[in-house]
Amino acid sequence: MCCVFMLLVMLGPRFAGVIWWIADPARWDQTFSRSVWPVLTLLFIPWSTLMYVSVKPGGVSGFDWFWLAIALLADVASYGGGYRNREQAPGYPYQRAV
Repeated sequence: MCCVFMLLVMLGPRFAGVIWWIADPARWDQTFSRSVWPVLTLLFIPWSTLMYVSVKPGGVSGFDWFWLAIALLADVASYGGGYRNREQAPGYPYQRAV
């Protein structure tokens, strides 16, 4: 079950971004000036990219910065969470440091 959740967390926003890019390319062209930026940002910071594309065409101001910060926090959490507490998961093989 944990592996399915990790697949959704890691691949879900990237897949959603690609589908959104195919469905509404004008919005992505309006947000990014070159095609390399959405590809790179979808690979490394997908939640922030999705949020930026949703708020940028109207201009980023006011409360939009809060949503971008939350999305960036989600990106950092998806990369950094879980490794240290692996010994708390039942049945997970690990080696204790001696």
